[in-house]
Amino acid sequence: MTHESSENIIINRETSNELENNWRQYLSFSTDHKVIGVQYMVTTFIFFLIGGLLAMLIRAELITPPSNVVDRPLYNGLFTLHGTIMIFLWIIPFNAGISNYLVPLMLGARDMAFPLLNAISFWIIPPSGILLISSFLLPNGTAQSGWWSYPPISLQIPPGQPINGEFIWIISIVLIGISSIMGAVNFVTTIFWMRAPGMTFFRMPVFVWSVLSAQLLQLVNLPSLTGALILLLFDLSFGTQFFKPLENGDPIIYQHLFWFYSHPAVYIMALPAFGIFAEVLPAFSRNPLFGYRSLAIASLGIAVVSIFVWVHHMFTSATPGWMRMLFMVTSMLVAVPTGVKAFGWTATIWKSKLHLETPMLFAMGGAAMFLLGGVTGVMLAAVPFDIHVHNTYFIVGHFHYIVFNTITMAIFAAIYFWFPKITGRMYAEGWGKIHFWLTFIGANLTFFPMLPLGLQGMVRRISSYDPRYQGWNIVASLGGFLLGVSILPFIANMVGSCLYGQRASNNPWLATGLEWQTTSPPPRDNFEEIPVVKRPPYDYGDPKYSVIEPADYHQQENHSR
Repeated sequence: MTHESSENIIINRETSNELENNWRQYLSFSTDHKVIGVQYMVTTFIFFLIGGLLAMLIRAELITPPSNVVDRPLYNGLFTLHGTIMIFLWIIPFNAGISNYLVPLMLGARDMAFPLLNAISFWIIPPSGILLISSFLLPNGTAQSGWWSYPPISLQIPPGQPINGEFIWIISIVLIGISSIMGAVNFVTTIFWMRAPGMTFFRMPVFVWSVLSAQLLQLVNLPSLTGALILLLFDLSFGTQFFKPLENGDPIIYQHLFWFYSHPAVYIMALPAFGIFAEVLPAFSRNPLFGYRSLAIASLGIAVVSIFVWVHHMFTSATPGWMRMLFMVTSMLVAVPTGVKAFGWTATIWKSKLHLETPMLFAMGGAAMFLLGGVTGVMLAAVPFDIHVHNTYFIVGHFHYIVFNTITMAIFAAIYFWFPKITGRMYAEGWGKIHFWLTFIGANLTFFPMLPLGLQGMVRRISSYDPRYQGWNIVASLGGFLLGVSILPFIANMVGSCLYGQRASNNPWLATGLEWQTTSPPPRDNFEEIPVVKRPPYDYGDPKYSVIEPADYHQQENHSR
């Protein structure tokens, strides 16, 4: 055996041992924020797949007007758990995962402020999700009152069934809420107290500003939902009368408590997506982020205004006229800081030489579709229009243009953008672009038809409908199936690239954030020495960042090898 071959055997053994150790740490109780971040992201992606399968069953039912695929109680359970999983087990905790990974790196910190609390926050999520999904196995099935769980519908449980789907649903969401509150304490403390020397607030990336704003909302608003669900549990299981209308309870109070959190929850989901756009668009247009300070302050502006808009979900709930007018104005006011962000993104890429790698495609696609979601949101803020389309598929279309066509597209942009940093390997660009186009086309085919369906009067949450709505429903269902297929090249790309992808350099995109100034993947303590920050973020005007373009950089790296 030659000396060279024996060296290769040693190297291969070291690599296999390293991979084995890496796998083991992701399956263990770790206090490393990077490990916890990956655990969050992988776990929530599994829940995303489950929620997507439920959505495909819903769309299969809606291809034809009669209810002929699943029975009505099961259909109610499908859309209840689909919405619950996608919000509470996919978007919100995935954002916590990517934020966990990136925020300490972006701030130049060693770890999160409370590493043990951070680990506990994650390990609440898997059992809560498994508990929720296991409710399908109950004799009376899972919860069937929607992800909002309005009483008195959510209290209509046959007697003699103390363990029922609604009970399991409440317990799961309360546990997930506790996890989110613990995480919010950690994020806010880390951002305020763990910044590297020189990392002033106006040197923080906009992504960190977005995370700070979202987590402050969690601290302020989430306790109202937790309290409402505990009171609902008492009504359900212990004979109290907080929300029972026939026993002097008030179900409208539940709606106020629920929406006081659950409308800002849209911005808790959207703000990190806006932060992702602010990181990706400058990197691939090679321009500084236009209006950095305005976009940073707009994140806080969105958070503040969003606290005062919850009643626009209740314009038809016996809401007095003065309250309708007040909350119509505040709901429209959210368009101002979000408009500032959209203008900043557009100005950043204006007249630039764009590098249309996969992260940029997802970021541009998500930002573009946010405009339609935002415009329909302003329409729904107007009382007369909201009453006209209340409880129709127009609401479903608008909501999904935000939560999927904007936020989930941003999540995919983030995965592709930071994949080299997290794994130390490059993904396959061709497969990434196939994933983007299948997703972009499938998403618009699925959710755009819901807007005309709603304007024509098709009611949501039903499994059978008037035959005159079938045409648009066929388009939406075929789009939904395409959306399901689109995830296959993504999974193949991620798994294959993790195992066999080309080794990534420390900064393959020539980006300016601190996370790109350490190794790929980063070491346990993130940096050999705590960095001292002396320059503003998004400083792409610096000659050393503008001389070499990303595509040329890859060629230079390959040549040097």
